[in-house]
Order: sequence, then structure tokens, then C-alpha cells
Amino acid sequence: MRDELLSPEPTPDDLLAGGEGPLGARPRGSDSAGPGETVSDVIGEEGGLRPRHLEEFVGQRELKEHLGIILEAARRREQAVDHLLFAGPPGLGKTTLAGIVAAELDVALHVTSGPALERAGDLAALLTRLGEGDVLFIDEIHRLNRNIEEVLYPAMEDFQLDIVLGKGPAARSIRLDLPRFTLVGATTRTGLITGPLRDRFGLVARLDYYDPDELQLIVLRAAGILGIALDDQGAAEIARRARGTPRIANRLLRRVRDFAEVRSDGAIDAATANDGLALFGVDALGLDKVDRAVLGTLCQKFAGGPVGLGTLAISVGEAEETVEDVYEPFLIQLGLLMRTPRGRVATPAAWAHLGLIAPPGAPLAADPGPSLFDS
Repeated sequence: MRDELLSPEPTPDDLLAGGEGPLGARPRGSDSAGPGETVSDVIGEEGGLRPRHLEEFVGQRELKEHLGIILEAARRREQAVDHLLFAGPPGLGKTTLAGIVAAELDVALHVTSGPALERAGDLAALLTRLGEGDVLFIDEIHRLNRNIEEVLYPAMEDFQLDIVLGKGPAARSIRLDLPRFTLVGATTRTGLITGPLRDRFGLVARLDYYDPDELQLIVLRAAGILGIALDDQGAAEIARRARGTPRIANRLLRRVRDFAEVRSDGAIDAATANDGLALFGVDALGLDKVDRAVLGTLCQKFAGGPVGLGTLAISVGEAEETVEDVYEPFLIQLGLLMRTPRGRVATPAAWAHLGLIAPPGAPLAADPGPSLFDS
């Protein structure tokens, strides 16, 4: 790290990112999330739908209880909260929780992401702008460069930053004191986070998928904020097709709102929600067009499998990584698809959902009979 990194000049890319320094970091006193503000004030077009305080957050009961105790203890001690790591699939509220932590402690929130931190100097610029007790939120923290992680370790543990001044034999190292801050990391791939980094977090919490009842409350709350006339039955219809994910629930609510305004009187009941979701290709289980294409191809073209991932991906016109990481997990969770050593196999539930009758030779289509281990 060079001495010029102590006060770097903004680059065109930095200015396009929306900040006065690297990565759009927002210093206190400018357009950063200041005391009492949350992440909803500075990021995302869905910011208005994000809850600002812990009691407004729906779902994740165990995590809310743990976080409530940690935040209350920090307030009583008048200290920064321990570093927090939130893990789980996209759209479950990791970013929202980071904003809630900042709002509950009435401190500033600084937002960045792992891929955006390309150099150690980028991280140094962020750390030196933090105020006492501020929250630094790093999304996709598992994608941090390993060299940047080495800079982050002493900052997290000792609240100090090592800076190298000069070059060659004249180079020397100095250590800067940092204010006590809270690092909140979010990841969808906990296994990709190195052990030394993971161990420096005071709380590692995993967010689970939401129940339909919890999603119904989220949809009703969002409808109230957006001024949408939505009854309980309409909210329940949207919630049960949202794949257990608040982000998807809010997205479906917007599409049903558009349908209701164009094809109806703007009010959403169960029938309007059902018709609107059907128009946009979301069926009763929450499957979309590509989900059904994967199942249909597997059942109709390959008699239920087994089929290799590459063959299945080519058949539906998607990349292998997209099929494996985006579509298959939900189909497996619903019990519609199985991964086997020989390839992908459709379950009897998949045939039933598509309204098809499995042929006698299809995998899992019939009872295989007693095994040698049956008594």
C-alpha cells in the first residue's frame, strides 16, 4: 500500500459509483446514511419497502431475538456491536438487517461489496472515513480478494490499519488507529469464506426461507406502503408463490398491481392475484417458464431421466451454471427433481404437476418392490 492511498483522488469510475471516493463510499456529512438513517436511504429502488427497525422486520424469529439482545447490550455499554455475518440465499433480508443495525444504534452506514474492493487502497479509504461506532456493510464478502482480507484482519480485531510508505529499501510501515466500528458481512456462499475471516465475526447467522404466513404479512405491509388495495386472500395467493423469499414476493406484488390496474379496477383479491400471476407465467407452486421447461424437457424428451446437466441445459437453452445454481435448487426443494450420480431425474410429483402420466419405465414411477433388506 502506497502513501498516496491515504488520501486518494476520485477517479471517473468512483464518481460514477455515486461517491466522493473509491467505490461510492459516502463519508459522514455528505450523502451517506447518517444517524437515524438506514440502508433504505442510500441503496436500491426497493428502499422504501425495507423495514427500518427490528420490530418491523418480519420472520427470522431466532435471529431477531439474538440480534435484539446484542444491540441492546451494545446500547447499554455505549459501544460498537461485534462484527456480524449474515448468510443465506439472495433476497431474504441480509442487506435490510445491516441497515437495521445502523438505525438501531443511530450511526452511519457505509455500503460496498466484495467484488468492488479491487485494491487494498480501496478498503483503506473506506476504513479511514468511518466514524465511531459506524457500520461498514460488505455484500458478497466471500468474493473479497485475499490480499484485501489481510488488511481487514487487524482492522477487525485491533481496529488498526497498517500502511506502507515509500518504496524499496526506504519503505517503512506505520499503523493507524481506527475508530471502533462494526463490520456486517453478507454472503450466499458461507463455505467460500476463509476460516480466519469467519472466526473474526462475533455472530454468524443463517437466514432461512420464509413461511407463507410471514410472506403474507410482508406483502400486506408492502401494499400499504405502495398504496395498493389488497385483501388477505390476494396477499396469501401472492405469498404462497413467492418461493419463500420476500424479494420475490414484493416483485410479484408489483406485477399483480400492474395487471389489476390495466385489466381490473386496481383492487387485488384472490381471483385477480391468480389471474395476474398466471398471465406472468407463475404457477401455483411458484414455478416460472424456465422451471417448467426444465421439468417438461426432462419428462417429455427424456422419459424422466436420468439426464446429464449439460444435455439438460442445452435442451432448455440455458447455461449449465444457470440451470444448476438458479433453477435446480428450488425444484429440488419442492421434491420435483433429484440429482443422482447418473444425472437428473424427475420425481412422481413432477409428472403430476405437469399433468402427465409417467411411463412404466420412468425412474421412480413405480414401486420397485421389496429389497433384500426388508423384513
